[in-house]
Amino acid sequence: MRDLSTHTLGRRAALKLTAAGAALGAFGAGRAFAANPGTPALQAAAKAEGALNVITLPRDWANYGLLMDNFEKLYGVKIDDANPDGSSAEELQAIRGLKSQSRAPDVVDVGPAFALAGTSEKLFQPYKVATWAEIPNDVKAADGMWYGDYFGVVSFGSNLSVVKNPPKTWADLLKPEYKGMVALNGNPLGAGAAFGAVFAAALANGGSYDNITPGIEFFGKLNAAGNYNPVKGTTASLTSGQTPILINWDYLNLAIKQGAAGKTDIEVSLPESAPPFGNYYCQAISAYAPHPNSAKLWMEYLYSDEGQLAFLGGFAHPIRFNAMVAQGKIPADILKTLPSAEAYKNVKFATDAQSTAAKKTLADLWPKVVKLG
Repeated sequence: MRDLSTHTLGRRAALKLTAAGAALGAFGAGRAFAANPGTPALQAAAKAEGALNVITLPRDWANYGLLMDNFEKLYGVKIDDANPDGSSAEELQAIRGLKSQSRAPDVVDVGPAFALAGTSEKLFQPYKVATWAEIPNDVKAADGMWYGDYFGVVSFGSNLSVVKNPPKTWADLLKPEYKGMVALNGNPLGAGAAFGAVFAAALANGGSYDNITPGIEFFGKLNAAGNYNPVKGTTASLTSGQTPILINWDYLNLAIKQGAAGKTDIEVSLPESAPPFGNYYCQAISAYAPHPNSAKLWMEYLYSDEGQLAFLGGFAHPIRFNAMVAQGKIPADILKTLPSAEAYKNVKFATDAQSTAAKKTLADLWPKVVKLG
């Protein structure tokens, strides 16, 4: 799957909706929204350009299919989506390699490390959307070069046909009743959600964004107790009961829950009594955008109430989520499909330097502490 901590792998397996889960992903298609984002002047300028080049946006990723379709209908701007299964690294390379061509990307959706790299290379141009003040300061560049758009946090997914008393806290996972049940979505040395799980365990056990070691030690205890299942957790393994407790990004567990509805009862919860650990993606406009006005209008749409709610319908929490909850802008029918909004209030994100240091520590200690047969 795409590594959400380094953002170097392909997108398709990470924030992808399951086929059955697409029902919730269609959220927004039949709703009426009061606002039409973007000023009349910007809308007219974008319509005159008539095109928008996006890159690496699968239609089943975070509801982008719905977002692109609605944008085209609203503004009469045709979207070309290049390389849907690409990576953040390929997005930046496209800006570099195609900057003098009409098919060059106008906008990118990249991980934080690549947002910083693109800024340092002067690949982006600044732009602040109308809802700029509601984007948290720690997930945007003060000068408007890039800004977070959606995020996810570490969660517990439990198959209730096997797990009669689902875990609520990290400490619960050590209970003898969970022998062989607790899995990650892969090896934390390479899988982003698994890396996030170890980081989240560290925050719950005396660690910090500067100290992932307690998280590694927690999984050492989980393994020694016989509760850690080294099998890679997947949709199939959670729904079949092979890995009945799966620690994964909330949007992935929620997609599994939605897809299993009517067949297998899956509970998704955020660990209680612990700070939530999350990661996010970022938007930026290319400094060489062939359709700069369409790019700006696309940003206005993504960060409008309608755009942010569409991300949420795709199981990804929009970056304005907390502000929108406070303003009563999240419909009750979608809130009830998610863990409590209170649990997301204190979401913070590791810096690139903190993530890099944590990976080095993990690479050194994980094989020594979590000894698998």
